[in-house]
Amino acid sequence: MYPIIFEIGSFSLRGYGLMVAVGFIVGIWFAAKEAERVGVEKGKVIDLAFYTVLAAIIGSRVLHVIIEWDYFSKNPVEIIKIWRGGLVFYGGLIGAILVGWLYIIKHKMPFWKTTDICVLVIPLGHAFGRLGCFAAGCCHGKITDLPWAVKFTDPESLAPLNVHIHPTQLYSSINNLAIFALLMFLRKRKKFEGQLALTYLFVYSITRGIIEFWRGDDRGVLFFGIFSAAQGIGVILALMSIVGMIYLSKRKENKTS
Repeated sequence: MYPIIFEIGSFSLRGYGLMVAVGFIVGIWFAAKEAERVGVEKGKVIDLAFYTVLAAIIGSRVLHVIIEWDYFSKNPVEIIKIWRGGLVFYGGLIGAILVGWLYIIKHKMPFWKTTDICVLVIPLGHAFGRLGCFAAGCCHGKITDLPWAVKFTDPESLAPLNVHIHPTQLYSSINNLAIFALLMFLRKRKKFEGQLALTYLFVYSITRGIIEFWRGDDRGVLFFGIFSAAQGIGVILALMSIVGMIYLSKRKENKTS
């Protein structure tokens, strides 16, 4: 809706960059608070959050460039212009998991306990990021005549102009806030360390897959021209999370028996 918030000379504050920055700050603040609550060293968690967010931004951009290589191979300068939008979440998730795993192992932090802290930050920060997508017009929806459809009119927008489309960015933001609320409800009721992380992976993969059906931007195709690459990745992650929860719950039972 508002790709550019304001301009002063050659400087422009873009809605996408602003919301990503807000999500980054709020996420790190919350991670520090949660670390204090569960007794994990706050300084290490703040450093971990910083490095994983950085890895997430790089990973999500790399996957976007790979998916849209036909365009970026002809316009290589555009690769660095992330403030215009163009981050693929699953690329960021993979990058964050790899860097987070290495950091946790290197600093000998409790793996699943730390992961449960970090996973609370993901949907919270992601909710702000999707508001940035709404501002930029990326990750837009298909044409619809539903009463809550939105219309983008700013020439700087990445969405198709002057047509009514699904506000899929808002669907995603609301979805992430709902997942955050679920994890907050479970955090003092979890049965084993790692339950929050695996619950997040499962719920997000399923709900993201549903929202994909309303997306109108180029999604890439994986199966029979029906399912997108994100849906394919989501199925794999959902299955992995189920296996992980079964394994960790049984391990907990064996320790207590």
